[in-house]
Amino acid sequence: MDRGLVIVYTGGGKGKTTAALGMALRAAGYGDLRTCMVQFVKGSWHYGEADSAAMLGPRFEMVAAGRGFVGIVDDKSPREDHVRAAAEALRLSRDRVMSDEYDLVILDEINYAVDLGLVEAGDVMELIRGRPERLNLVLTGNRARPEVVEAADLVTEMREVKHPFKSGIKARRGIDF
Repeated sequence: MDRGLVIVYTGGGKGKTTAALGMALRAAGYGDLRTCMVQFVKGSWHYGEADSAAMLGPRFEMVAAGRGFVGIVDDKSPREDHVRAAAEALRLSRDRVMSDEYDLVILDEINYAVDLGLVEAGDVMELIRGRPERLNLVLTGNRARPEVVEAADLVTEMREVKHPFKSGIKARRGIDF
């Protein structure tokens, strides 16, 4: 593990955060690898992964820095609140990345935050380029920018084939959140 990887999970299908959480779970299983996940958009709802992260103790830190999904039906936060939360998430991300205390840092929904104009793509590239060489960095979220894709070592695009929501089935506890 001389050189860490940059991994991107993107695309319109489900499973980006779940894939990143699988990596965190795998890393925690070794007992000596530390992971931090900073969530850029999620934060106003209760998510099962937050409870799971707490169960993993000091090996997995999760920071829900977002104000919730931007512009969806129940989003009552002004855009400025989302922008401020994303700026704080970026600051926290820089701190965690540059601390060199972690083996894996996950920036959850950061690609979506860039797409929404909450975070600048240049700031994301600065994080990628400036990270400690040994750090594995995972970026999730739809619509990853071409420069992020180019900088990555591994890119997986999730593609929706079928989704229960389109049949009127709502998000399920333990499956979707």
